[in-house]
Parts: sequence; structure tokens; C-alpha cells
Amino acid sequence: MRKYIHIYKSELMSTLQYMLNILFRLINFILLIFIFMNLWTYIYDNPNELINGYSKNQMVWYVIMTEIIWCAIDGRRYCRRIVDDVRSGNIAYMINKPYSYIGYAISGHLGETTIKTLISIVVGFSLGIIFLKDFPSLSIPAILLVALSGFLAILINTILITFIGLISFIIEDANPIYWLYSKMILVLGVLFPIEYFPGILAQIMRYSPIYVTCYGPAKLFVDFSYAQALEILLSQIIYVGIAFGLCFALYRKGVKKLNVTGG
Repeated sequence: MRKYIHIYKSELMSTLQYMLNILFRLINFILLIFIFMNLWTYIYDNPNELINGYSKNQMVWYVIMTEIIWCAIDGRRYCRRIVDDVRSGNIAYMINKPYSYIGYAISGHLGETTIKTLISIVVGFSLGIIFLKDFPSLSIPAILLVALSGFLAILINTILITFIGLISFIIEDANPIYWLYSKMILVLGVLFPIEYFPGILAQIMRYSPIYVTCYGPAKLFVDFSYAQALEILLSQIIYVGIAFGLCFALYRKGVKKLNVTGG
């Protein structure tokens, strides 16, 4: 575990050297938040009106929260890096290292994501407070549980993207699969809560990655309850175990293939 913490710290310090690049990437994040703030203002004639159980302010904060989680990950670049490692054969040089490639990739990416997440939180919350002149009322224990749920959401997303990248062991280029995954999360998870979808689809989504990577932490942020927090956190912990299991199973299969073919 200590070596992965060291990898995490190294990537975190490296990311601090490129703060200007991160700030430039925030332009897209700010534009998206601004667009959806205006969209929900247009949809809600009365700010106190409830649509599918959400007020205007809750919907805006929901989108801000999901955008923070999704944009900070920068999954396309991370997936491409793993795909390139597999396709170029660079991953073969890491097999005999004193650490797991999966642990190396995930801990390094989390180090990079930490800085982006903190900056996105500051920018996103500032925009929300300026625009809405409001902030969800949360107790300190509730804030801690929302933060834990947000961290687990980022971790699950990172593991799932790692798994998608490792599919390149089988089909050579997994980038199109990531494209489909990202569009599913964006359209069905980032922009709208599960309550906005028809009954059958909503039930299916509760068992999908959308529930644990976007909906869960955002729902707790805008409409917190301890019962739902327990349900969401339990679902996220189960998903972490499943996602890690899938990653290691695919990685072992890929390593065996490399050994058979001589790298």
C-alpha cells in the first residue's frame, strides 16, 4: 500500500506543475455549468415549483455536483493512456515491477484527479452560490458522508475506465467503448436525476454505474437523508469490489496472453 501512496503523491506533485493547463480546461466546465443554470431557469417558471421532486435550485446544484465528479476525472485521456500502454506493449515492461499495473494506474490517476476535483469544487460551488444565492443545508456528518460518496464515485469511475482500457487486450482499441460509456453517463447520469426517467428505465439505472458514479453523491448533496446515504454508500462499496474484480480478472487474462505470445 505504501508504494501506491508514493505513486499517488508523486502524480499529485507533478500535476501541481501544470496548473495553467488545468485552469484552461476549466473553461469547458464553466460553460457547461452556465448553460445548464440558464436551461433550468427557463424550464422552471416558478423557482419553488417541484418537477419530479426537485426544485430549480436542487436541479442546478445536482448538475453542478455531477459535473464536478465527471469533469475532474478526464476519463478520455486516462483511457487513451491505458489503451496506448497495451497496444504499444509498454505494459509488458511493468509486469515484473514490484507493483501491480492496475494499482499503479489507478493511484497515479487519483493523484492527478485530486487537484482537478478541488479546483472544480471551488469554481462550481462559487458559481452556484453567485447564481442561486443559496446552498444546500447540510450538517457536518452529512457533509462528510457526501464527501465520502463523492470520493467513492470518482474511485468507481476510475476503476471502470481502467477496465475499459484493458479491454484492448481483446479488441486492440477500446477507445470506442469508452466513448459509448461516457455518453451513457453524460446523458443518463450527469444531466438528469434517475427520477426523470420512466419507471422501468429508472429501475434499471439503479443497478447501473450511473447510480453510484453520478446520481448517488449528487442526490445526497441536494436532498440528504441518512437512510439513502446508507443505501448509496453500500451500493458504492459493492461496486468497488465488483469493478476491481473485473479489472484483475481481465488483467490476468491479458498477462497470460502476453506470456504465451512472448510479450
